[in-house]
Amino acid sequence: MSGTRFIRYTFNGEEGGARLKPGGRLEVITGPEVERLEQVELLPPVSPTKIVGIGLNYREHAKEMGKKLPQEPMMFLMPSTAVIGPGQPIVLPPGYERIDYEGELALIFGERCRNVPAERAFEVLAGFCCFIDVSVRDLQKLDVQYTRAKGFDTFAPLGPHMVSGVDPRALRITTRLNGEKRQDSSTADMIFSIPRLVEHVTRVMTMLPGDVIATGTPPGVGPLSPGDEVEVEIESLGTLKCPVVAEDLNKD
Repeated sequence: MSGTRFIRYTFNGEEGGARLKPGGRLEVITGPEVERLEQVELLPPVSPTKIVGIGLNYREHAKEMGKKLPQEPMMFLMPSTAVIGPGQPIVLPPGYERIDYEGELALIFGERCRNVPAERAFEVLAGFCCFIDVSVRDLQKLDVQYTRAKGFDTFAPLGPHMVSGVDPRALRITTRLNGEKRQDSSTADMIFSIPRLVEHVTRVMTMLPGDVIATGTPPGVGPLSPGDEVEVEIESLGTLKCPVVAEDLNKD
């Protein structure tokens, strides 16, 4: 198990944080004392104030979407209320023709920062994890910009762990839908590098501890349906898996 893995969890109604050790053992940092991973319910590894998404950051994905390669990173924001953790359901709102999954690498900030030069990018990052970007394609076409299409509650699964001490620049990234491989690429195929993304985003806004940059998705995106299970696996970072359900409009 490469890198150092951090989790957030709940145990008997209390939240905590721990390092994940080999064999599923936990080294508690804060919160209730537990010994093993299977005793706890995982939360998102961080609680960001914002997620900055990057659009069209893999050449082949731009091609499958029929769009020109961007000249600079294309940014959009996703709300913190869209974040869910491993195993929590992605809830599909009714009335839309197509809602897609996108497997992505997430960069997690470890400190408050702005105007970070590319050569210092990795100094301000606390770690990395898997991310599922859920998108209502109908609304992307209608609105042009992405806020509504990607802003629904549960549309930003994050996890399963935050991993530090790994080099994220050439990791295999795979997405499976109901066990069938749909995306299979490498973070080395990004158009804009991780240092470039950190520099670009922090030139615009202050990033706070726990904030996230979602670095874009490789080719192979596709639609979700209630009853599906989607999982994103990134080499050295683990697998983030979530079920998919229909929204119950009668639920309080």
